[in-house]
Amino acid sequence: MTDAGRAATGRLPWQLLIPAIVGLAVLVLPLLGLLVRAPWSTLPQRLADPTVREALQLSLVTATAATVCCLFVGIPLAWLLARTAVPGQRLIRALVTVPLVLPPVVGGVALLTAFGRQGVAGEWLDTWFGIRLPFTTVGVVVAQTFVALPFLVLAVEGALRSSDARFDDLATTLGATRWQAFRRVTLPLAAPGVLAGAVLAWARALGEFGATITFAGSFPGTTRTMPLAVYNALNSDFDSAILLSLVLLTVSITVLVVLRERWTAGVGP
Repeated sequence: MTDAGRAATGRLPWQLLIPAIVGLAVLVLPLLGLLVRAPWSTLPQRLADPTVREALQLSLVTATAATVCCLFVGIPLAWLLARTAVPGQRLIRALVTVPLVLPPVVGGVALLTAFGRQGVAGEWLDTWFGIRLPFTTVGVVVAQTFVALPFLVLAVEGALRSSDARFDDLATTLGATRWQAFRRVTLPLAAPGVLAGAVLAWARALGEFGATITFAGSFPGTTRTMPLAVYNALNSDFDSAILLSLVLLTVSITVLVVLRERWTAGVGP
């Protein structure tokens, strides 16, 4: 730290310092509480519990499937927002970001009205194809995709906007089709943003609770993911709830570590 930086820190008014410390305590104390109350002595046995392993496996599978779905539809959607002048672009971007501010339970109700057996699309899917999404594992993936998709779209859109579109034009002048230019030029340039968005989407899907329990329910082995298992364990086995919470906390910290280089790029120590 420079002398000017030390001097600035030394002049920090207590009116700012005290609230800052309180805010830090509000963030740190709950995490510290998990570590202090964790059943460390019985950790191996609890991790080996079939219920815990079942919830963990289901969460990993559905979160990964949801991330794949986000990549499949999110990258084209981000490209549409970043590289085209499609009519209603502002409305599209607003719709993409709605799940970020929508209460999760409301998102679950919205999914029911869309894909439930009497829903706008759900009734048609049931009648014509016999597909029923609510209260199934696929329903969990749909709910997780709904809440995680904005994270991927915003990250990829930002990466596409920061990369020079003239490289795409240059590729087409050299004989490449638009699709080839996208695959070989646009996507590699946006790869860091795609990776960051995918990791964020996966973490968000892994931690999804409200939309999942509303749209898919909480059935062991089918729809009870780790967040739902935490909620269920609160009523019967608080130590198991702490353990599952620690697993989710570990995943969150891992995500922060993975993305730290990207988030702090260009920021001094």
